[in-house]
Amino acid sequence: MKPYQRKLQKINNAPFFTFLFLGIQLVVFVLMEISGMRFGMSGGSENSQILYLFGAMSPQAVIQNHEYWRFVTPIFIHIGLSHLAINSLSIYFVGRILEPIIGHTRFFLLYLLSGVMGNMLSFAFGDAYGLSAGASTSLFGMFAAFIILGRWFPYHPLIRHMSQNMKLLIILNLVMNLFDSGVDILGHLGGAIGGVLMMIVLGVPKKNLSEKLNVHQRIAVGIFVIFFMVFCVMYGFRFK
Repeated sequence: MKPYQRKLQKINNAPFFTFLFLGIQLVVFVLMEISGMRFGMSGGSENSQILYLFGAMSPQAVIQNHEYWRFVTPIFIHIGLSHLAINSLSIYFVGRILEPIIGHTRFFLLYLLSGVMGNMLSFAFGDAYGLSAGASTSLFGMFAAFIILGRWFPYHPLIRHMSQNMKLLIILNLVMNLFDSGVDILGHLGGAIGGVLMMIVLGVPKKNLSEKLNVHQRIAVGIFVIFFMVFCVMYGFRFK
């Protein structure tokens, strides 16, 4: 292979959407901190007014003002430096493995739609007056994606190892969430569900799959994804 072809392949395999998402949430965090200082506050990212202003999940804002973009924006907002650091490290270590396996476009859609489904489940069944944010919804979607990959590639050592670890990580996190009232367990659960569903719908590049995926299964799951999202929005509006 010629040097320029190797260089091009290396660039193509780089997890640039992982870096893009990390960059966006870092910029948002800095802007929130600056906004706090402008109003004479320290820790702007932990202030409820600034969180609301930057687009944290607020069921009341969605219902009363029809601010549907709040299903997306919370993915890039973090409450405090430790929250940002933990999620950023997790996204970096998982994303740089997952993105090259499934491809950039699939990773982009998986990350965003898992996060959206997590926020939608939180909107439907969570505290009507709560305020939540964080990339954990998308992060759990990434964790769950490896569970599906583990079923598709049972003999691949790295994927099998990641699948087992992610399965355990999801279970442990959800159990610990039960004892922490400050964590949006519904968002995490919704993100994991979204990761499983979107991984089945999106599949992986043909060159990485030894046998053809069931097209009818993918269509059926795609229809269920739409039903899931519509149900969450309608249920949230009906019972809040």
